[in-house]
Formats: sequence, C-alpha cells, structure tokens
Amino acid sequence: MLYAAMTFWLLVVIFCAWGTLKLYTGLVPPRVVNSILLPGTFVAQVGRVLGLLATGGTVNDTALIRDDGSGEPKTPPNPETRIPILGPIVVALLPLIACAAAVFAVAWWQGRDVLYAIAQHPVTEQLPTSVAAGWQLLRDLLSHAELFLAEIARLDFAAWQTWLFLYLLICFTVRMAPLEGNLRGAVGATLLLGLLAAVVGKFLPAGHDLILSGSPILSFAVAVLSVLLLISLVVRGTVALVKLLANGG
Repeated sequence: MLYAAMTFWLLVVIFCAWGTLKLYTGLVPPRVVNSILLPGTFVAQVGRVLGLLATGGTVNDTALIRDDGSGEPKTPPNPETRIPILGPIVVALLPLIACAAAVFAVAWWQGRDVLYAIAQHPVTEQLPTSVAAGWQLLRDLLSHAELFLAEIARLDFAAWQTWLFLYLLICFTVRMAPLEGNLRGAVGATLLLGLLAAVVGKFLPAGHDLILSGSPILSFAVAVLSVLLLISLVVRGTVALVKLLANGG
C-alpha cells in the first residue's frame, strides 16, 4: 500500500502543478508566466537533457522559451532512447526529480523550519478506500496548506532572502508540471515507477527505507502546491467574476 500511496501523491503533485500553471496561463500570456518561472523551467530542462543523455537519446529542439511567440518551453514529445521501457521513464521523471531536488535545496537553505514542520505531518501512506476516507484526505490536504501558511508567516519578510526563497519555491514547485506535450508520458512513467518501486522494495532490504526517505520532500511539495492551487482558483474565480460584472452580466 505504501508504494501505491506514494505513486498517488506523485500524481497529485503533477496534476496540482499542471493545474496551477494552466490557470495562470489562462489569465496571463504564457510568455509572461514562463518568463517568471524561468529558474524552474531551466532546472526542468536540465533534468530532461540529463535523462536523454543517460539513456542514449539525442538532445535536439530544446529551448527555455520558444521563438514562435507562444513563450512555451520547447520540448519535443516522445523522446527516443536506447533503453526500452526504462529510458522513457527516466526522461519523463528526471525533470520532476530535478525540480524536487531544487525545492529541497531551497528549503534547506532558507526554509528549514518550514520543511521540518511539514515533515512532522507526512502525507498518508494509505489510499482512501471509502467515501469517508476520501473526505479525510481532502481535510488532510487543507491541513497541510494551513500548516504551510502558518510556518511561512513566521519568516522574516524584511529580509530579501525570504522573498527569494518564496520566489524560487514557486518556480520549482509549479515547474513540477510536465513539460509541454509530456503530460501523458509523465503520468504513465509515474505509474510504472510505482510498480518498479514496489518490486525494488520487496526484493531489496534497503528499498523500503529508500522510498520512505522521500516522504518529507513529497509532503512539502504537496503542501506548497495545495496552497498555490487554492490561491490560483481564487484568483481565477475573482477575475472571471469581475469580468462578468464589468460586462453587465
């Protein structure tokens, strides 16, 4: 059940990041949004390039921002690698892993207390198997969001390091969203990764502990993205309401 739960939470991270990104690109030109998220885009692209090189693929047609006016990162889908099955998984997941590593580094640098607080309340290791458990899962997500905001409120907002920490945190967590054209591949790769993790955890003594070691940063990413998604929904709803009232609707 642990491996299924970790896979579920990875999918939650992917879809929360993807949803947040889509909400803002629906309000602001994608070129502006992607320019703001440039540090995260860079880390994600580096992860993808490393994945291609490690699996014998060819790096081509890669750019941080397209020159066609769309402002989207340039990442051709369906990368060809020399390692069947495992190669595409590595290429699809390394951008996510690279951004997660960047989130951990930034949190360790400036938000260590926030990371510790979230780590004390990790995401559940059980999948919801009933309606009541599903509602409890939603309550847990809101509790994670509340805890994250409470810990952020303790930071020193008079220091520039705090603002840089929050900016980089947003960039790296939102860029956990799959790069353009890779959503289906990332979801499929996540499911296959969960299966491989279950096999590794069953046959390798240290496999179980290795999976558990990623729980703190996964819980931290879930908390951050829960807050960002809620804020994005409120902003998107407010803008839509203002437009409706302005147009006499």
